Parts: sequence; C-alpha cells; structure tokens
Amino acid sequence: MNNTPNFFTLIIGTEILNRRRTDAHFDFVTKALAEKGHKLTGSFIIEDDPELIVQTIKFIASQPNAILLSFGGIGSTPDDHTRKCAAVALRAGKFVLHKEAKRIIEEKLGEAAYPHPIKMAKLPKGADLLDNPVNKMPAFSLDERYFFMPGFPEMSHPMVKKILHRLIPIKKETFRHTLTAQCKENIFIALMEQMPEGVEFSSLPKLYDNGVHKQWEVSISIASDDASLACTSFALYTQLLDKENIPYTLDVEN
Repeated sequence: MNNTPNFFTLIIGTEILNRRRTDAHFDFVTKALAEKGHKLTGSFIIEDDPELIVQTIKFIASQPNAILLSFGGIGSTPDDHTRKCAAVALRAGKFVLHKEAKRIIEEKLGEAAYPHPIKMAKLPKGADLLDNPVNKMPAFSLDERYFFMPGFPEMSHPMVKKILHRLIPIKKETFRHTLTAQCKENIFIALMEQMPEGVEFSSLPKLYDNGVHKQWEVSISIASDDASLACTSFALYTQLLDKENIPYTLDVEN
C-alpha cells in the first residue's frame, strides 16, 4: 500500500476571492513542501460559507492519506466559521470548550477575553492545540492530519514549517529529468501511455512566434522516486527525438 501523504491546502476567505487581499499561502506551502521533496495534490480557495467549508473539508478527508493545511476562519468574529465547520465535517458536530485553549486565552487577555475572544476556545472534540508564535491565540489540529491555522501568514507560516518538520523529518528524494523539444506534444502520446507505475510525467506545450512563423515546442518532464526508473523512462523520449531528428535541449533542474 502506498502511504505517501497527499497534501492539500484550504484557503478560506471571501476577501481573497473578491481581491481585497492577495493570497500568500499557496506559494509559501508549495515552496515549503518542495524543500521536503513533496508537492501539493490539490489547493482550494473558497469563500466564508459554512456549508461550502464543511463539504470541502469532507472531500479532502475522503482522499487517501490526506493531510490538510487550512488557513483562515478560526477567529471570534461572526464570519469565522472554520472551527465549527471542522467539528461538523470531522467530529459529527461535537464542538466543545477546550480547557487548555480557554486557559491560554484568559491568561493572555485577562478580562478582555470576554465576551468574544473566549469563543476561540470552542473547538472540535479531541482537538490538539498549535502554538501561535505571534499572539498565542491557539490554532488546532485533528488526528495529526488536519491542521487549522489563522489566515495571517506571519502566524500560520511558522506553524506550517513546524508541522512539515514533524511529518517529514527526512527529505523525500525525487529524480527528475526535463527536456524541451521543437515539436508538438502528440509525437509523445504513445510513450506517455506506456509510462510505468511510479513515474510522474508531464507535457507542457507552447506556441510562440519566432519572427518568421509560429513554432511549437513542448517541455517533457519525467520524475520518480527510483533513480533508475526515472533515467530509463526519460531515455525513451530522447531516443524517439534522436530517431526523428527533432532538435531538443536538456533542461537543468534547480
């Protein structure tokens, strides 16, 4: 059985969709995962709608080996629905006062914890707290798989680093080979259909104007956890190009 984690981001905020704010999470998470040899399986940006939040969390949780990194909606204002939605989606609606979260909020804010900030101490049953490095208002996780963090990058991004360090203590090695060929991608379709299990491949075509006429080119990328498999699979593409006398360049991966 393949136990490789499938990482998802859930970015919650109507203000991103209506462009009042610019998302900072997708780019950060993809780079943080790349440093560990992983990538996102999927990313969702959705508005502050409780039903949509619940259904999106349920969908992500239904995927094999899913790890969810969720941003936004865990505060105490009326448009912060994520805490309750996580309880509905993952705990059959069991939404309870977390004693340690209550203690932290009261200790940090004193009388100002009431009547509103203390609402952040209500969490899905069985939640574990995530330390907030900025203001100590706790974020939370469930089952060491679903992580719910603030929408503020300065708070959540250090949390992501800690989470990934814990989940992926050793970087996963991936062996990738890439070329750019002066042709259309359809020449490679038969090869793509024969790629063995364990090989990730992609084909990115581009049409550009070289000043005289329009020219097709295609970037082919082959990757695998198995260095030998990646090399032999990639060789099938270069052999075909050499046979057909099609110019290509080998790209250097950073």
